[in-house]
Amino acid sequence: MTSNIAGHLLVDCLIAQGVTHAFGVPGESYLAVLDGFHARADRIRFITNRQEGGAAFMADAQGKLTGRPGVCFVTRGPGATNASIGLHTAFQDSTPMVLFIGDVASDARDREAFQEVDYLSFFGPSTKGMAKRVERIDDARRIPEYVARAFATAMNGRPGPVVLVLPEDMLTQTVDAQPLPRVEAVQAWSDPGALRELRTLLLASERPMVIAGGGGWTPQSAAALQRFAENWQLPVTNAFRFQDTFDNHHALYAGDVGLGINPALAARVRESDLLIAIGPRLGESTTGGYTLIEAPVPKQKLVHIHASPEELGRVYQPTLAINATMNAAARSLEVLTAPPTLPWVEWTQACHTDYLANIDPANGGITLPGTIDMPAIIHTLQKHLPADAVLTNGAGNFASWMHRFFRYHGLVKGYKTQLAPTNGAMGYGVPAGIGAAILTGRTAFTIAGDGDFLMNGQELATALQHGAKSIVLLLNNGSFGTIRMHQEREYPANVSGSALANPDFCALARAYGYAAERITHTAEFEPALRRALAATGGSLIEVMIDVDVITTRGTLSAIRARAQAAGLLPD
Repeated sequence: MTSNIAGHLLVDCLIAQGVTHAFGVPGESYLAVLDGFHARADRIRFITNRQEGGAAFMADAQGKLTGRPGVCFVTRGPGATNASIGLHTAFQDSTPMVLFIGDVASDARDREAFQEVDYLSFFGPSTKGMAKRVERIDDARRIPEYVARAFATAMNGRPGPVVLVLPEDMLTQTVDAQPLPRVEAVQAWSDPGALRELRTLLLASERPMVIAGGGGWTPQSAAALQRFAENWQLPVTNAFRFQDTFDNHHALYAGDVGLGINPALAARVRESDLLIAIGPRLGESTTGGYTLIEAPVPKQKLVHIHASPEELGRVYQPTLAINATMNAAARSLEVLTAPPTLPWVEWTQACHTDYLANIDPANGGITLPGTIDMPAIIHTLQKHLPADAVLTNGAGNFASWMHRFFRYHGLVKGYKTQLAPTNGAMGYGVPAGIGAAILTGRTAFTIAGDGDFLMNGQELATALQHGAKSIVLLLNNGSFGTIRMHQEREYPANVSGSALANPDFCALARAYGYAAERITHTAEFEPALRRALAATGGSLIEVMIDVDVITTRGTLSAIRARAQAAGLLPD
């Protein structure tokens, strides 16, 4: 063996795992690793971010897009705590990620040294924590072992983040060790007996429905899911912010089960006599606060298929639990033979008809104040964005326009198209879009609110530095819209803390090297989008929207009217 500096060995281990990009903010605690990136610049790129939260969000996007762990490097203390938002997002979204933290030197540990944090206590691990595993590498010779285990842990079972802590003095040691081979995720296959039981449940059903989502999906598993649905003529819904799991253009698609759910779809979920949940953990947002599917024992018969045995039965007691990864589960389901006739074909067609009616503004009763027609803008996006465009968003009511009206192409088309945080993290969309542009070279489109944009708008500088092009549609209503909506409902006479005094967003974007323009009327959007798509660099389109336009299902005026009718406001 040849001797190597431990920091260089760590970078070699990443290369052995197929990593081509690592995101992070540099720190003096891991200078030896940065030197390793410099030495291997022809094989791996270190993407310099402006804030650790943005770096962690880009690593989450990397994990979602590739199915392998996204990689993020941060320094100790404030760097690690800043990155925790991306770690929590990856945990709740079931995204594989490895977060490397440069730590204090071993001889200073446990003295409350400069920026020292107890990472095991801070990050978990537990089902309520932020990481699947948290480990510190004290012996440089074991770097290959720890890195390989981190990648395996991040990918196997329910995907998620792993934290590796790197003492500063360990990284400068000279070590004789070699990287371990690339780790591949283990496939857990469905139990044949459980599949036979699932078929029996289907044959006894009259109103079945599939809810697909969660981590671990690939184009191959999505294609197998589609064949299963077609064989059995099943209506398919997607879990909250996993809308690209099943092609929204397919005749079997019934909509997304998440925040702002189509009321007709919510009624269908409640009326269903058999729910087949393939992949999602069935969290609060997908279950309507545990009311669409009641916990712990649902009224519907529930088949829950999940990659982690710990997830099965944790919240819901299913009629049938199947422990399987998505690739294996979908390929098992597609070979289940269906009878020649099925009693629920009209039910399936009605579910799809409900979906089409919900995305038709003419049927939605949508009358918006002001000069911006958001359904029309989303229709324009659908018309002009390439089929393989990556669409990203953070958290806020602005995202509901995309969730309701945009029809995502499914993974079955060969690529992932939606990056969005199921944990409701604001500030995700801008860095995720830039990360996607760096990683894929595909068109990256982000929709953001004014409050959401300012959480991580500094990452436009990262796009400029690394030659990435993203398009940002910024809806400016001068408000934290979601909070304002809740205030109008709960404290209608006392709006507090949700108004925003904003900068000149177009001037700010231009300062970062982005083209920028502001529109105030719907007709101005299409030519602005065309210019953004044709530009060689990034673009920001600011849309000035009335604060009264809050969600796709109501305005502040309507919310106030309901409050007044309920006696919460004076006549």
